[in-house]
Amino acid sequence: MSDALHQTRLPCGNRVLDLSRPQVMGILNVTPDSFSDGGRFFQRDAALRHAEAMLAAGATLIDVGGESTRPGAPPVSVDEELDRVLPIVEAISAELDVIVSVDTSSPQVMLDSARCGAGLINDVRALRRDGAIEAAAQTGLPVCLMHMLGEPGDMQEDPRYGDLINDVVGFLQARMEACQAGGIALERILIDPGFGFAKTLEHNLSLFKHLERLSVLGRPLLVGVSRKSMIGRVLERDVGGRLSGSLALATLAVAKGARIVRVHDVAETVDVVRMVAAIEAAD
Repeated sequence: MSDALHQTRLPCGNRVLDLSRPQVMGILNVTPDSFSDGGRFFQRDAALRHAEAMLAAGATLIDVGGESTRPGAPPVSVDEELDRVLPIVEAISAELDVIVSVDTSSPQVMLDSARCGAGLINDVRALRRDGAIEAAAQTGLPVCLMHMLGEPGDMQEDPRYGDLINDVVGFLQARMEACQAGGIALERILIDPGFGFAKTLEHNLSLFKHLERLSVLGRPLLVGVSRKSMIGRVLERDVGGRLSGSLALATLAVAKGARIVRVHDVAETVDVVRMVAAIEAAD
C-alpha cells in the first residue's frame, strides 16, 4: 500500500492541494440547523463573505455542507440540498482561489457540485449510499471517507465496538477497497476517523490518543473535532467556549500526522498549524 507521507500533491479539480504540510479546511454550513453555526451563512452573500474571510485567514479548503449531520439531525431531500449547496459552490469557485470541498452523501449533489467547480467530496457515510461510489468515480475528484456506524439520526444510540481502533481501521480499509473496485484510485482517497460520529466520549478520547495507528492505511488523514461535544464534556463549556479545546486538539492532530484539520476558527488554527510546522522543520 502507498505511504501517505510520500504523496505531496492531490489534484482537486482545477487546483492542487499541497500535502507536504498540514492544511486548514474552513467549515461553511449552509444549513439552518448545524450544531455550531446553523443559519448564520444560509444566504448566498453571507456564505460567500464568510468563505472569503476564511480564505484570508489562511484556509486552503472550504467545506460546504447543506445537510446537518449533528446527532439526531433530520434528513434533507436531495432537491433541498442541491438548492442550498450549488449556488454557494459555484460562487466560491468563480470568485475565490480556494479548493471547494462538498460535505455530502448524495450522488446527485456530488455530480452537480463537481460541474459547478468543487474539488473534493467529503462524505460522512463513506460513499455507502446507492450510486455514491459510481458518482464519485465519475467526477474524477478525490474523496474523503469517514467512519460512522448507522445514520446521524441514530448513531449515538449506544455505539459499541469489539476493538475500537481495529474496528475503525477495518471499516475504512473495507471502504477504500470498495472505492477502488468502483474505479476510484487509491491516490484519490483520504480518510477521517469520524470523531463524534457513533462514538461515546470515551471512544473519542481513546481514538484520538491512538490516532497515529490509522497510518497503517497509508492515506492522508483529515481530522474534524472543532467545537464538538467531546470538548464540551471534558472542559464543561458550551459551543461558544470551546476554542481553546479545539486548538489543543488541532495541535495534537497535526503532531499525530493529520494532513487536514477541519475547523470553524480558521485564523487561530492556522497559527497553531504554522507553529507546529515550524518546530517540526527545525534542525
